Amino acid sequence: MSGTSVDGIDAALVDIDGAGPGAGVTLLAFRTYPFPADMKERIHRAFDGHVREICELNFSLGELFATAVLKICAEAGVAPGDVDLVGSPGQTVYHLPKSDENGVNSTLQIGEASVIAERTGIPVVCDFRTRDIAAGGDGAPLVPYPDFVLFQQPGRVRALQNIGGIANVTVLPESIDEVLAFDTGPGNMVIDHVARAVARDEEAFDEDGKLSALGQVDEDLLGRLLEHPYLALPPPKSTGREVFGRAYSQRLVDEYDSMRLLDLLATVVRFTAVSIARAYRDFIQPRYPVDEVIASGGGVRNRTLLEALREGLAPVPVRTLEEFGLSSDAKEAVAFAILANETVAGNAGNVPSATGALRPAILGKIVP
Repeated sequence: MSGTSVDGIDAALVDIDGAGPGAGVTLLAFRTYPFPADMKERIHRAFDGHVREICELNFSLGELFATAVLKICAEAGVAPGDVDLVGSPGQTVYHLPKSDENGVNSTLQIGEASVIAERTGIPVVCDFRTRDIAAGGDGAPLVPYPDFVLFQQPGRVRALQNIGGIANVTVLPESIDEVLAFDTGPGNMVIDHVARAVARDEEAFDEDGKLSALGQVDEDLLGRLLEHPYLALPPPKSTGREVFGRAYSQRLVDEYDSMRLLDLLATVVRFTAVSIARAYRDFIQPRYPVDEVIASGGGVRNRTLLEALREGLAPVPVRTLEEFGLSSDAKEAVAFAILANETVAGNAGNVPSATGALRPAILGKIVP
């Protein structure tokens, strides 16, 4: 898969025993294969691109996804013929949730599954989001079902907090029918954009939170950022780069004092942390007494961000996925392996309480 940050292709080789909430899941290998620089630029252009460009990119990405499948197999010493299934959610180029009143509830992911199946000889499950939207949902978030499979623990309420390009949370009570999940708001997307402006380097990011630690939080700006209307919407809800992407981030850079961009970076890091903490205060804790938070995604490597999140969620402990022997980077790729397995088993993979769908639905399309 390739997420909202467009860092590269995440490939996870997963052994799954059985199906349903009791399935056994073991990660055998994981790698992130960076996109060539020209491909990253093509993907970014496609977000506001022409039909021909998206059409061509659909097949080009399919080739790269297929190559990633073959590479991860070779590096793990597993023959492609021994792999039963590929789950490929693709690259989202546009997503319109129900909360966007100006558009039709719809979504578009590219990375042609037929190319993956043809190059690898392995059946592919793709297009996971569309069936949930057809069933009246937002098509996101879809990780709650895998989260329940991996982390639900009787007698405890856990919150799985992912901080990717967008931040999202899954709250796991005893029953899957009571799962609460939604996108809390911005994750690394705004931080990454501002970090590139600070460093004047298109490959830069706030590594380990070192850059943002040098700045001072602008409390006035933080207050204005926290007034964003998305943050006040009740779940179920989802968002993406259409709301918190390049246009939003560049506007922040353009309107801020160019001599104080480190302060802007410190402020957007705090914005991500506080927006997550407020989502817990406003929408989660009134319903569920959260016992612990398990954080994952690239954001957990940003120490400034993680420290601010722990401060905002105290006294609830915040642990990282690595403390459970799992990889934060691999989590979403593993999640879609689980969802692909549920599809071929004939099981619903969405959680209506999370997506707003009218019913549970079997997700995805199968390319044999």
